Amino acid sequence: MDPRNFVAPEFGSVVCTPGTHGFPAFIPAEVPREITLSTETVLLLSQADDALGRLAGAGRLLPNPHLLVNAYLTQEALASSRIEGTQASLSEVFQAAAADGGAPSSADVDEVRNYIEAMELGLRLLEELPICLRLVKEVHATLLRGVRGRERQPGEFRKSPNWIGSPSDRPDTAAFVPPPPDALGPALKDWESYVNEHPPVPTLIQCALLHYQFETIHPFLDGNGRVGRLLIVLFLVQRGRLPQSLLYVSRYFEERRREYYERLQAVRERGELQEWLQFFLAGVAVQAGDAVQRAERLSDVREQQRQILKGSRSRASEVVDMLVANPVLTTQRVERELGLTNQGALNLIRQLERLSIVQPVGQFGRGGRHYWVSQEVLEVLEGQSEPSSDPDLKVSTLSGAEEVPLAGG
Repeated sequence: MDPRNFVAPEFGSVVCTPGTHGFPAFIPAEVPREITLSTETVLLLSQADDALGRLAGAGRLLPNPHLLVNAYLTQEALASSRIEGTQASLSEVFQAAAADGGAPSSADVDEVRNYIEAMELGLRLLEELPICLRLVKEVHATLLRGVRGRERQPGEFRKSPNWIGSPSDRPDTAAFVPPPPDALGPALKDWESYVNEHPPVPTLIQCALLHYQFETIHPFLDGNGRVGRLLIVLFLVQRGRLPQSLLYVSRYFEERRREYYERLQAVRERGELQEWLQFFLAGVAVQAGDAVQRAERLSDVREQQRQILKGSRSRASEVVDMLVANPVLTTQRVERELGLTNQGALNLIRQLERLSIVQPVGQFGRGGRHYWVSQEVLEVLEGQSEPSSDPDLKVSTLSGAEEVPLAGG
């Protein structure tokens, strides 16, 4: 890390760690409590606020908002994990969830499922306590349980240095070296205080600052990026801006991975805070709008499928609702969620198969477990994001340079 690149003392300073083999490390300043926003930042803030408000009401499109929550949380978990190099598809994650441990899954899928469990744990903890360092550590322990990084002190703040760069980097050659262990305490205390304050800045601006500061502190040996992105949703839920975990902003970061890293680093080095805020707000606006569009399309597909079943006295319409949460079915899943016998569950699935609502996709795993999928629902969830309908929404991009991987993500 080249100390000469860091020319914004209002955001932190570079120190040299003691000892014969000392190296430069960045000590972040306290999170700024007051900020003057540029005109462009204010415009994007307005658009992001509006999109987030529409998303908060999107659950009304379906009889049970939890149907959306499961599908959207899976999107967030997958995108956030992919940023750190995890290779898995949405259909693979849905299939593993439908099997509920009844079939083997890949290590990459297990990482995504851990993210889902960590988010669900965080939401439960919010019912008892505010976002705090205890919550952060418990979420981190769940995130790394039994997967890659499990040997890197899950649930504990690091006691040794880490750095951001390629696997072959050392602290002196890395792109960025977070604060050394003995500087973590004050930085984390300030972060914890700020997350529970109500400073004179809009909630989304506070959220963007909290994410920047957490990634800059980098308090764990691994899993920092995923925990930091997970905290975005938890903070918006805590502040009442989202009723549930409906925002999958990590999809925006994944699609612009290099710029995501660049924007964070530019704040540390050159104090380019407005640019980071604009990038973050554009992500919220784009992904909240995308989530609303998908909710509308899912509602349409659900109604079409229920119309096909009109007049049926079976519980097949309840299975159609299940498809919105996860378009992959097994007889065991239907049996478990509807409280049916195995044969009763199979009868309902066969009824949907005859009506082309679901299609068989084969047998997998030990014992040859059968799977069915609603291709219509999967296509809505898996398809490319539609472009924003707002012509004034400016989404910046960088191009032409290789991505710098985020060590300890």
